[in-house]
Amino acid sequence: MDKSTSTRALTGTALALAAAMALTACGGNDDASSDAKPKQAKGSEAVAVKNPLVASYDGGLYVLDGETLKLAKTVELPGFNRVNPAGDEDHVVISTDSGFRVFDAARQTFTDAEFKGAKPGHVVQHGGKTVLFTDGTGEVNVFDPAGLADGKKPQSRSYTSAEPHHGVAIELTNGELLSTLGTEEKRIGALVLDKNNKEIKRAENCPGVHGEAAAEGEAIAVGCEDGVLIYKDGEFTKVDAPDDYGRIGNQRGSDLSPVLLGDYKTDAEAELERPTRISLIDTRTAQLRLVDLGTSYSFRSLARGPQGEALVLGTNGTLHVIDPETGKVEKKIDAVDDWTEPLDWQQARPTLFVRDDTAYVSEPGKRQLHSFDLESGKKLNSVTLPKGTNELSGVVAGH
Repeated sequence: MDKSTSTRALTGTALALAAAMALTACGGNDDASSDAKPKQAKGSEAVAVKNPLVASYDGGLYVLDGETLKLAKTVELPGFNRVNPAGDEDHVVISTDSGFRVFDAARQTFTDAEFKGAKPGHVVQHGGKTVLFTDGTGEVNVFDPAGLADGKKPQSRSYTSAEPHHGVAIELTNGELLSTLGTEEKRIGALVLDKNNKEIKRAENCPGVHGEAAAEGEAIAVGCEDGVLIYKDGEFTKVDAPDDYGRIGNQRGSDLSPVLLGDYKTDAEAELERPTRISLIDTRTAQLRLVDLGTSYSFRSLARGPQGEALVLGTNGTLHVIDPETGKVEKKIDAVDDWTEPLDWQQARPTLFVRDDTAYVSEPGKRQLHSFDLESGKKLNSVTLPKGTNELSGVVAGH
């Protein structure tokens, strides 16, 4: 996910975030068990929820039932908070102004697991591991989400970047750790460490590196201001954008598709660029295709479906279901009313979260949240909440 449309915009935003802390993270998607049983919160009985969702609002969190969308609990939490899957069927990770905190969504309470640090950033799940990147310190923590079960801070692999920066990291199934390179002023690429944290590969040809995604065959990509950088089979490959400035700062991958979905921006000087084109990057051929949707979208508009479909929520209110191999829009689902992306990246806007074959779309202007069946395009449920929501995520059993 993205905090800016350009390096210049990111620098300008930093002043506004100095007191409130910059909190950035990525989400994931998968299915969850449908036979969840009531679980006990500390000191009170928790309302039974199936496949919990967690949405942030200005001042707290809402916990909702993933099937009925019924509001189960409201949790007060001051500040700007971000919500990310933790990688298991019970928990989500909340990025707060003090660091990453683990929230038990099934029991609807915070646990004792916390990774403290200034400016908690991206949260990534891949290969059964969850990776946290703390921007203010450059610290990376990798843990098995199964270790969250006892409510304590899990054992983790740790690595600290040479310089703090707005970064991201991901652990491969062979134990290699890919992590971004940069400083607070300039981000340049990525390096790869072996399982003992010894550097084995480095690439410094990815200016403004931001975001990550994993494709089929464990091809890992990070976005650049002039394309994407792919790490596959022990080697880096640069995929150049067709424009001198062609920023792909946000990507979404699927284990079922070798093609990555990305955004695409070409105006380095824009206060906020509202692009209408998306990028599709084939990790087999290192080829990039641009597709014009005829509507703009935001960094919270991208997701992948259960069969690897590319999903984009447009500002025209339509959820586009795209074949990543051809770039053809195969289905359009009327999800919400027309909307406009706000200039401030922290401000609420419709957000897309996908788990298995269900797409959840928030509509903060109406204080609503909707669920849709991706196969039929049918709306499943809607709920009106006390306040409009901002971030939206949930548990991801089986991830």
